[in-house]
Amino acid sequence: MVMALVGLALHSSFASDHNDLVLEQIKQMPKGGRYSVSHFAKICLQRSAHFESGKFFILPSAGSPSFCSGATYLVFIRTIEALRARGQLHLDYPILEQLIIRDQRDGEGIWGRWNANGPGTARLFHELGLGRNFDSFDQAKPGDFMKIFWSRQVGKNEHGHSTIFLGLEDRPDGQYVRFWSSNIPSGYGEKSVPRSKIAYAIFSRLETPVNLARITGAPVVDTYLASLLRTRSSIAEAGTKCGL
Repeated sequence: MVMALVGLALHSSFASDHNDLVLEQIKQMPKGGRYSVSHFAKICLQRSAHFESGKFFILPSAGSPSFCSGATYLVFIRTIEALRARGQLHLDYPILEQLIIRDQRDGEGIWGRWNANGPGTARLFHELGLGRNFDSFDQAKPGDFMKIFWSRQVGKNEHGHSTIFLGLEDRPDGQYVRFWSSNIPSGYGEKSVPRSKIAYAIFSRLETPVNLARITGAPVVDTYLASLLRTRSSIAEAGTKCGL
């Protein structure tokens, strides 16, 4: 079957992005394993992002269980480390410590925001000014972080997926969305789904990672994200909270 990758427009009026670097980090991630949201999978995630002497060592095991938000967060941290290694980003030790994956609850700190129900990544990007959020596939390009909503439910009863957008494909039966994440059932890797199965998506483009320093002035817990385990939100509210 021949698949045509649809060209995606980039609006040059916006700040420069780090999408190419994000894609480079994906290539260095393992493939396979299995998808799991068990306690053991969370322990494996913590071990994968080892922080020592002011540096992150991202070493996920190819056979270890993983889950979607953990997978995309590891790529995010890898991207931050790659920028630091190139001398393009300088972050103080206290800021780097804020990136460590501990047992943060939903909405708490950087990882707790990323891992939360609802638009966790997009909310973090908006709150700290890490880059712009948008919901148009016409503006999307490979390397954008993408939160997929399989239904219009946000928060309690939500069905979502944290991914990194790779492109659109035209197939005989319609258009497909290609992305990378930890996917059910086989863990790390790429996947394509019919665009018609996605009820809504929010894209987040990393543009100004130096603004991670703003976490020191942010609330310890984002109350909106923290509430989404037990309360319902809406697509409209999620968009407002993410600056759309």
